[in-house]
Amino acid sequence: EVQLQASGGGLVQAGGSLSLSCAASGFTYDDYAIGWFRQAPGKEREGVACIGRVDDSTYYADSVEGRFTISSDNAKNTVYLQMNSLKPEDTAVYYCAASYGGSWYWPPNFYAMDYWGKGTQVTVSS
Repeated sequence: EVQLQASGGGLVQAGGSLSLSCAASGFTYDDYAIGWFRQAPGKEREGVACIGRVDDSTYYADSVEGRFTISSDNAKNTVYLQMNSLKPEDTAVYYCAASYGGSWYWPPNFYAMDYWGKGTQVTVSS
């Protein structure tokens, strides 16, 4: 059974940090690029960050560049998203997703994802 198990969301004050995890199982981890989308109330789901399979190349939305860091622990089949200097506008449900191939096109296409995890809520208070 394919699973992308996201965890680590929560409530934090502006300027604080959170770390999200996405544990993958049920598919060949090395064959898929994995990353994160987020969706705020009333807004479309947007790509946040992804990490490629070929050379661990990373891509970020302009809104999070320099504040968020995506990384992969290949031994644990887990992708992490370290979020620093959080802002109220980062409040959203965060989803991890996987797409077959070396990397995502950027900005990523929602419909190009092969697998999705359940979301985890991130709330940043002002």
